[in-house]
Amino acid sequence: MNIHEYQGKALLKGFGAPVAEGVAIFNAGEAEAAAKKLPGPLYVVKSQIHAGGRGKGKFKELSADAKGGVRLAKSIEDVVANAKEMLGNTLVTKQTGPAGKQVNRLYIEDGADIDRELYLSILVDRTVGRVAFVVSTEGGMDIEAVAHDTPEKIITVAIDPEKGVTAEDLKALNGALKLSGEAASDGEKLFPILYKAFVEKDMSLLEVNPLIVMTNGRLRVLDAKVSFDNNALFRHPDVLELRDTTEEDAKEIEASKYDLAYVALDGNIGCMVNGAGLAMATMDIIKLYGAEPANFLDVGGGASKEKVTAAFKIITADPAVEGILINIFGGIMKCDVIAEGVIAAVKEVGLKVPLVVRLEGTNAELGKKIINESGLNVVSADDLDDAAKKIVAAVKG
Repeated sequence: MNIHEYQGKALLKGFGAPVAEGVAIFNAGEAEAAAKKLPGPLYVVKSQIHAGGRGKGKFKELSADAKGGVRLAKSIEDVVANAKEMLGNTLVTKQTGPAGKQVNRLYIEDGADIDRELYLSILVDRTVGRVAFVVSTEGGMDIEAVAHDTPEKIITVAIDPEKGVTAEDLKALNGALKLSGEAASDGEKLFPILYKAFVEKDMSLLEVNPLIVMTNGRLRVLDAKVSFDNNALFRHPDVLELRDTTEEDAKEIEASKYDLAYVALDGNIGCMVNGAGLAMATMDIIKLYGAEPANFLDVGGGASKEKVTAAFKIITADPAVEGILINIFGGIMKCDVIAEGVIAAVKEVGLKVPLVVRLEGTNAELGKKIINESGLNVVSADDLDDAAKKIVAAVKG
């Protein structure tokens, strides 16, 4: 689960991280009062969407030379004007795709005098099985280019979970970021704070880009991108309250109600599979035969008829879906349960696109019999290769 920048900063501030004063607003009428709460005279007006690249983004509804989704304002009047222009419009960045995201929230923040922009993130480094800091002296909006062109400028420091952030780790981080004086002292306080927040709140990603050294020599968290492990949210009701469903795909929200693992993709063949590995293989073979999957959908090992019905409805609700492939290998999952769920869903929502079903494993023959005797226009397949060929052929006409 992702949260907005202002929410992430509030969370980090609670752990003791240095962040600027700021106020979130939801309509332009709140902009003046929000700005008056800040010291000024420099303000920053930031679009709050779940996507990076906001500063270089463009609003669909505005002219090509209009400013991006993060703007400096030198007066309260400028804050108000920018808020009126940004709220309610669609911001397109490299991470949103061409559809963009509507800006429904802004964060009005006190400005900062920046000397240097650094990059810092914390994530789970699966190559060593530890939480790790990833840092660079080349922070700011072009960090992706740094990673691509000069990867040697990005340094990783893995943390021993039994020891936490040690003095040796602090020295390595300060050295990698070339911090000295007060900035180094701030770093020695800040790095353990960020690690503590990451671990205690079950984050999957904490990115500060940029982490700045101000002209007074002090460190400040200037941005905060925070993602949480969905599997641990039951431990953090306070975090769950921060969820903004307007930033999420409606189909993914619906899937979460039934504990379905669903991710919307850009293709045209809907997939219903049990098991993440089999789902990945199914998507791969669809691509092998020249088509694109419309989703990742894992119904799990013990799905009920109701769960399968819900999954089928979610797939068919996607207007981009031109064909559906159901690929089930019955272990704990029983193929007859899948068959009954599919039939129930088709009878309820109808079937307007080709459907290919491959069933194998527990009660496979019974599942096939149920589908064959249902009167539905369903194509059966002998194996995964056969199923992929048939659905791709059917979609391509």
